[in-house]
This record gives sequence, C-alpha cells and structure tokens, in this order.
Amino acid sequence: MLDMSTILTIGVFFMTIVFLMWRPWGINESIPPTIGATIIIIAGIVSFSDLFVIYQTVSGAITTILSTIVMSIVLDSIGFFRWSAYYVVVRAKGSGIRLYWYITLLCFLMTLFFNNDGSILITTPIIIQIVTILNLKMHQKLPYLISGALVATASSAPIGVSNLANLIAMKIVGLDLNSYVVLMFVPSMIGICSISFILFLYFRKDIPLKIAQNPADSSSSPLSVPRAYYSLKTIERWIRGREMNQNPPYHPLKEGRDARDPIDWWLFRTSIYIVILIRLSLFAGSSVGIPIEWVAIAGPLILIALRWYRTGIGITDLIHKTPWYTLLFAFSIYVVVYALHNIGMTTFMVNHLKEFISQSEFYAVMGYGLLLTVMSNMLNNLPSVMLGTLVLKEMNLDTHILQIAYLANIIGSDIGSLITPMGTLASLIWMFILRKNKIKLSWMQYIKVTIIVIPIGLFISLLSLYLWIKIIS
Repeated sequence: MLDMSTILTIGVFFMTIVFLMWRPWGINESIPPTIGATIIIIAGIVSFSDLFVIYQTVSGAITTILSTIVMSIVLDSIGFFRWSAYYVVVRAKGSGIRLYWYITLLCFLMTLFFNNDGSILITTPIIIQIVTILNLKMHQKLPYLISGALVATASSAPIGVSNLANLIAMKIVGLDLNSYVVLMFVPSMIGICSISFILFLYFRKDIPLKIAQNPADSSSSPLSVPRAYYSLKTIERWIRGREMNQNPPYHPLKEGRDARDPIDWWLFRTSIYIVILIRLSLFAGSSVGIPIEWVAIAGPLILIALRWYRTGIGITDLIHKTPWYTLLFAFSIYVVVYALHNIGMTTFMVNHLKEFISQSEFYAVMGYGLLLTVMSNMLNNLPSVMLGTLVLKEMNLDTHILQIAYLANIIGSDIGSLITPMGTLASLIWMFILRKNKIKLSWMQYIKVTIIVIPIGLFISLLSLYLWIKIIS
C-alpha cells in the first residue's frame, strides 16, 4: 500500500514533467519544477539537509553552464555568429552537399565549445537564415534543420562540459573531467559521425546539388556585413566616410584590417582564442584538482573586461540576456528527482537492475544505455539522467562497472533521447524556434526521421563504448 508521501511525490513528478513539456501560456521552463520542488519541500519529503547536498551537487555544474552561456552572448555581441553564418555559405561554394557538412560541423563545434541548449539557440536561427536566403523549398530545408539540431544535441556527449545533466551526473559518480574524456570521446564521436552520415544518406535526395554561391552579396541579406564592435569614434568616422555594406568583410584570422572598417578583428580573434584557451584549461585544471567551475568563470570575466576595454560596452546586455532562471531550474528539478530517491524509487530500481547490470561490462553498457533511452524519451533526459545516476550510486557497484554504466547512461540520455522531441529540452526549444519562424514541422515528421537514424546511432555508440573500454583497459 502506497503512503501519502509516495503518492504525492509521484504525482508531483509526473505533473512537473507534463507542464515542463507542455508549458501552457508560454510559461518559463523553470516554473513547473520550481512549483513541484516547493510542494515537495513543504511536505517535508526533502529535508533541509538534503537541500544542502543538492546545492553542493548542482552549483558547480550550473556555474559552468552559465559561464559558457555568458561567453556565447559576448561573442554574439561582437558579431561571431553572424560571421559564422556568412562564412558557412561562402565556403560551400555553391554546393548544397558541402553546405550540409559545413552546417553539421558548425553545430558540432558550437556544442563542443558552448553547450547543447545554447548551440540550439545559436545555430537554429543561423540555419533558418541560410536556408531562407538561399530560397530553398521546404523539403530542401529539412536536411539542414533536422541534421543540425540532432548533431548539436548529440554533441554534448564527447567532453562532458557541454551539458548540464552530464556535469551533475559526473559529480554524483565522482568521475573527473579528464577520465570522462578518455573513456567517452572516441565512442561518442563514432556515434555522432555515424548519425551525421546516416542522416546524409536519408536526406541525400532532398539536399540540393547547387545553391547560390554568394547570396550575402545582396544588399537585402541579413548576412551582408558580419560586424564586430569597435570604438564609437572609429564607427562615426567610418560611417561619415562611406556606406556600410560597400566593402566586403575581412577574414578575422588574417593579419591587419582596414582602418575605415568598424570591425575590430583584433577583438574578434582574441575572443575566439580566449574561448579555446578556457575550454582547454578546464581539462588542465581538472588534472591538478582545480574545480572546473573556477576555470569556467574566468572565461566570461576576461571576455567582458576585454570587450569593455575595446568598446566601452558594459554588462547591461549580459544581465538581460543571460538565462539566470537556469539556477532555479536545475536546483528545482533535482529536488523533485531527489524526492523520488527519498521515497524508495531508487531502491526499487536497484533491486530490479543490479543483478543484470553487474554481470559484465557488456550488460552494463547495453542495459543502462537502453534503459536511459526509454526513460529519456518518456520523461525527458534531464530528470532521467539524474534518477539513473542516483540508482547507479545506490547499487554499490565496482568502480569500473559504475563508471562504464554511467557513460552508457550519458549516451542514452544525450543520443538515445533524440527519438522524440520531448526527449531533450534542446529539441523542444528547437521545435519552438521553428514554429516562431513559421516553419511547420510536426512531431510525426520528426520521428519519421529519428526512428530510423537514432537507434542505429545509439547502438553504434554503445558498442563503440564497450569495445573502446576493452581496448584501453
């Protein structure tokens, strides 16, 4: 017989998931889990000592993700993403196939250097701009839009710091960043490359062979001049001297610049170098025991100071654009999941899974990867990976098996979750952006693609993880 706390917790959990997916009246995604967490705390199902444990678990991950988001906002303000869109089209040289692979690469790199949700927010408008400027038909737009979204979301698996849930789960199982990359980078990259290639085969008849070679030359194009900020005096002098779109933009990695051009390529180049340096420093710091959030927070601080020094621009735009609600969202969703742990849900799952998972590395990889795939597509991957990781922690497995099962857990939640749009928040954000831009894509159209592509990519990823573990051990 279920007691009232169990009934209340399960009810709050499922209502939180429903409203998180539904988001009636366009409410912020932090509101449903916050309301659910408040009910859980008032009911006493999660104690104040539990709240302190939760804070210790999620605070570092949230700081790291928010720092990455702030860096992306600074880069956006100096014209990096507009230049990226322009550069992708130019490099395609009139080939729709080449454009497909450049967009895929762009989406992968955006997630690798930032995070999956931020990548979706950044790359989806860029891709929509590109396919609109190229005047592609709807069936020709889909290969770029769907492939870009799937690759951007799946690409949070290789290095661990590109996904909030991955960071939190890594903290729970006690796996450091460098060990994660050694174990996960190769198998997840094989999976991502497989998904990209399968998507290409699936869409090969819809990808146009020829596209306009330089649509950005049009004066009506939103990509016509990919700008970065420069000093106000220089801009005023430049504007007086000539029309803005008269001179073609310079490549930001080339030495020198036109003094009349208001594009501060020094700021542009230096900002890119800083982002790369900070990303590498996360691993260097982790190897000597420096918390990754300490390194991560240095990135936006340096970029903000650099932008202010070169342009005089302060932090007002960052205050308004940074999604501070992420703090509340991550904390609240973990409170709800922790309540499931407190009522015995994790114990129930441990009793039914431990014997199977502990049999061998193969069982751990395949079993847990498939379990998280099913859970993520039914319940969303963020609460699923948190719950799945807590279950693993409760199993008292051998450290080696624990970490392998955790990595399969991540593959299931990062890659396997892409079968349905509700599997990840990034997918839901992507669908919302498409609707906002009047691009009609139903769930069935999406699933028609993913039900073929993702299970193959998932199996390849999990098998690669198993074989890679065998090789390096």
